[in-house]
Amino acid sequence: MIQTFIDALLTGQPVPFRADGAMSTIGTRQPVKDKLRLTLRGFEGDRVGDPSVHGDADKAVHIYPAEHYQAWRDDFAQQGSEPHPLLDRLGGFGENISARGITEERVAIGDRFQIGEALVEISQGRQPCWKIDHLFGVKDMTASVIRTGRSGYYFRVIEEGIVGPDDQIIQTHGATHGWTVKRAFHLLIGGGHKMAGAQDGLRELSDLESLAANWRRRARLLLDDMT
Repeated sequence: MIQTFIDALLTGQPVPFRADGAMSTIGTRQPVKDKLRLTLRGFEGDRVGDPSVHGDADKAVHIYPAEHYQAWRDDFAQQGSEPHPLLDRLGGFGENISARGITEERVAIGDRFQIGEALVEISQGRQPCWKIDHLFGVKDMTASVIRTGRSGYYFRVIEEGIVGPDDQIIQTHGATHGWTVKRAFHLLIGGGHKMAGAQDGLRELSDLESLAANWRRRARLLLDDMT
């Protein structure tokens, strides 16, 4: 079972993201020092820029593994580039929680964790969008997230409660089906559905009750495209 600590608890408000008026909180969430109430829709005092694709019950909390920041800095260095300033602080990927030891290959869809008074469950990986490229000013940053699987993921809230910035994250239940966040992300988002034998996995995910509804729908659509 996994036990770790919150490295940063972050909230923010959406701000204009580009000239056409698009709003976003990516890159704007800041660490908080006080305890916050976590509700079924997320942390009180936190908002999302586009409620049509973020902030529903299956995406109440966005978590991003803290060790990914060093991995991204290493990638920039290998390409002969200076690391982006957003990589100098936690929150650069718009997460609500940053923590170590809880990477996508270690956790599975349906795993549950106690965080302070709240009980949460992993619902899906985070599907990156164009805003990451725009924010970092790197044309293929979104593609790199998909290629590396450093996606982060979402919690749904099972039991509301107060969460503090220094609280532990304690696994209370481990799913036994074998669908880690990384494996599900690769199949549904990272192109794994194009590989031989992918149909069986897509069928499993389409019926996996702990998987977010929109990812179950995606699994069914990918299956339909194969027939």
